[in-house]
Amino acid sequence: MILGIGTDLANIERIARTLERFGDRFRNRVFTEVEQQKAEARADTPGTYAKRWAAKEACSKALGTGLRMGIAWKDMAVSNLATGQPVMEVTGWAADRLAQMTPPGHVAIIHVTLTDDHPWAQAFVVIEAREIAQGAARTGHGAG
Repeated sequence: MILGIGTDLANIERIARTLERFGDRFRNRVFTEVEQQKAEARADTPGTYAKRWAAKEACSKALGTGLRMGIAWKDMAVSNLATGQPVMEVTGWAADRLAQMTPPGHVAIIHVTLTDDHPWAQAFVVIEAREIAQGAARTGHGAG
């Protein structure tokens, strides 16, 4: 079942100007170390930050809160699988909110997709609840 859907569109040039103006103050407030390392290693550094900014906004919307109610930017972090597929990890208040949304007997899975076409970066997040299989509940292994 779908628990939440969120999308966001970010202007890459606006993020580039913010990076120029505020530098590490902006990076350290919004992005985890892993996100910063990924962005700084890319040729399109502002585009990489913009996609992750959009993903955090989209995730906060999928959580049903937006960026209010105690959620922090760093409570949501985008990393990549070895295949390059982006994944969203939540901690802190975002993880607490996700747990509140997830029905008993289910596990929450956050799907995220990112794209950009200069000057725009877009993210789409879907939070899914999958029922935990009976055998998996006894062995401690969940679905997915």
